[in-house]
Amino acid sequence: MVATTCKRARVLVAAFVIACCAGAASAQPAPSPAAVAMAKEVIVMKGASTLWDPIIPGVVESAKNTFVQMNPGLARDLNEVSLRLRSELAPRQSELLEEVARMYATRFTEPELKDVLAFYKTPAGRKVIAEEPKVLDASMTHAQNWANKLSEEVIGKFRTEMKKKGHDL
Repeated sequence: MVATTCKRARVLVAAFVIACCAGAASAQPAPSPAAVAMAKEVIVMKGASTLWDPIIPGVVESAKNTFVQMNPGLARDLNEVSLRLRSELAPRQSELLEEVARMYATRFTEPELKDVLAFYKTPAGRKVIAEEPKVLDASMTHAQNWANKLSEEVIGKFRTEMKKKGHDL
């Protein structure tokens, strides 16, 4: 579970960085404050902001582990600093919410965001919010299993073809 959450966090960070770069390059007009506010509401309503909950603790833990590897004798003090930094930096998550909301707001008009919010407030929209993560998790598991089977098939085909050429793999 933690590994899956960390993977999601890494993917989200990568997507965030790519989106920031793409957004900067496209030089779109700044979204209105109302559009950003609606986008934030969409993000929070969907629970998407929880995807980056592990980012700050993960960054702090990674830095701490780097220092522990350099000097294991400092582990106790580094753990204390780590706990303090996690608390100190936690409010900075709002920066991510703000930037992701701006990304939404530059790609959707105010009327579109209003429609999206209205949909997510319907029974069908609430069901999408509840069920989509389960479907995505199941689809990723299925895709990984499918890829593993495909890999076995491809390896078998390589072996067959290489055997025809006189090579045993």
